[in-house]
Amino acid sequence: MRDDADRKLLRGVFDDLVRFETVLWARLDARLREECGVGAAGFNVLLVIDSTPQCRVFDIATALEITVGGTSQAVDRLEAAGRCRRVPNPADRRSSIVELTPDGQALLATAGAVFDDELARLLREPLTATALQHLSRALGTLRRAAAAGPENVKP
Repeated sequence: MRDDADRKLLRGVFDDLVRFETVLWARLDARLREECGVGAAGFNVLLVIDSTPQCRVFDIATALEITVGGTSQAVDRLEAAGRCRRVPNPADRRSSIVELTPDGQALLATAGAVFDDELARLLREPLTATALQHLSRALGTLRRAAAAGPENVKP
């Protein structure tokens, strides 16, 4: 059993991490919607499409750790807005490749600048470069451990 100080520390880290994520997402979402007409969720999908060669809905779902059904609906919305399109997958007739349209590429460039500016304001400005690097490494370690399963968490 963990001692009381450890329990308080872990709960405090949880609270700070979850509350900060909520604030971070809300502020990114608000700026992206106001200045670019796309929310953080849609922008996140555009980022994955842009960075994934031969991108499929499954690839987006995997990258964002969301369901395939929810991903398909997000792609449907972006496609209806003219920001991406599905084309036949030459390697597998059962799936489609999702690619950005010229409008989607333009939106990604514009929204990317807003996104980067807000990230700098919320992450870089309050932290030293060293603290930001430590945060990045710590969060990466936690994500990898959680993805690998409970057997990789130290007892």
